[in-house]
Amino acid sequence: MSIGNAVFLGLVVLALVYGVVTYNGLVQLKHNIAKAWANIDVLLKQRHDELPKLVEVCRQYKQFERQYKQFEQETLARVTEARARVARAREAHDVPALGAAENLLRAGLGQIFAVAEAYPELKANEHFMQLQTRITALENSIADRREWYNESVNLHNVRIEQFPDLIVARMFSYTEQPLLQFSVSEKADVDLKALFSA
Repeated sequence: MSIGNAVFLGLVVLALVYGVVTYNGLVQLKHNIAKAWANIDVLLKQRHDELPKLVEVCRQYKQFERQYKQFEQETLARVTEARARVARAREAHDVPALGAAENLLRAGLGQIFAVAEAYPELKANEHFMQLQTRITALENSIADRREWYNESVNLHNVRIEQFPDLIVARMFSYTEQPLLQFSVSEKADVDLKALFSA
């Protein structure tokens, strides 16, 4: 075997090894995204199960219902609708729709919890307190998992755009994955004055 053939064979083997290693790395990143999504999905399902309980406790609280009937009904209806939107987006794995539905749901929950501050009896209700604590813990867990999901997506998206990895990514039809994002207004503090003047 001549030196030229040996060098050519060495380059082919090196390219093949690089291709296999790159492909395996991309597979790992794809599965990290799926795992991160599955973790978010579990938490969303848990919160999905808790929200009707919270809505029902609020509805059963007569003083809350009488004094804030229109506001409360609208808020509870928004939370119920947003819950349904989150469920549809989650089941369809529609990340942008999930982000938008999460914005609506979190805004509604923020309004319920803010209004509850004005009613010591509701705030002191054992079921309400348990649900508020549980939902808040789930919200924090979802935020943590969202961060991990977005980090996995970012690593994947950067890797499929880097040369020479993009060659392997394009050969196997790897595409950019969407980040799970919330709007700027979702990140802002709740305006309590606006809530109580409504």
